[in-house]
Amino acid sequence: MRAIVEQSHAHDAAYTVCKVFSDQPDAPGLGLARDLGVAAQALVPAKSAQRVTYDRDLAAAISGCSPALIVLAGFMRILSAQFVAEFAGHILNIHPSLLPKFPGLHTHRRVLEAHEPQHGATVHFVTEQLDGGPPVIQARVAVAADDDEVSLAWRVQAQEHRIYPLAVRWYCEGRLRCREGQAWLDGRALQQPVQYTGVEV
Repeated sequence: MRAIVEQSHAHDAAYTVCKVFSDQPDAPGLGLARDLGVAAQALVPAKSAQRVTYDRDLAAAISGCSPALIVLAGFMRILSAQFVAEFAGHILNIHPSLLPKFPGLHTHRRVLEAHEPQHGATVHFVTEQLDGGPPVIQARVAVAADDDEVSLAWRVQAQEHRIYPLAVRWYCEGRLRCREGQAWLDGRALQQPVQYTGVEV
C-alpha cells in the first residue's frame, strides 16, 4: 500500500489513491495512509455478520468513492462472489508466488520445502477463484541455498513494491484491462504474464 500511494505522489503519476479501507481497526496501514495524505477507514465486520453482509457494506463504502480500480494490498478476507461480480474487471491483487504455483498461504515456506529454484510475485485480476484470476505481471527472484522464510520474503516483497504500482499505472493509463477471462495489455491478450526485468514496458 505504501509503495502504491508513494507512486501516486510522483509528478507524472497516472492515478491518485481515493481511500484506504481495512477490516482491522488497529491496522498500521490506516495510520500510514493518513500520514501519506490519504483518507482511511476501518470497516469492521460485526461478529455475527455473514461474509455477504460485510461485503455489501464494503461495496457501498467503496462505491461512495467512485473508484476506477480497487487494489487489494494485504487485505486477507476472501471476497464474496457477489462483491467480485459487482466490480468484475476492476480489482487487482498481488500474490507472493509465481502463480499458478503455490496459491494460498505460507508461500515462502512451501517454496523452500519444495526446493524451488525460483520464487516471486504475481499481480492478477481478482475473480471468484482464489488467486486464480488472469495474471498481469510477475517478478522473479532466485532462491539461495541459505534462504529462510524471512530472507526470501524480504526479496519477494521488494519486487512486489515495483510491479504492483506499475500494474496500477497501466490500468489507470487505459493500457491494462480484463476481458474475456484474460488480461489485455496495449490491446493484446496476455498469453503469459509480463515478466518484469526492471525495464519499463
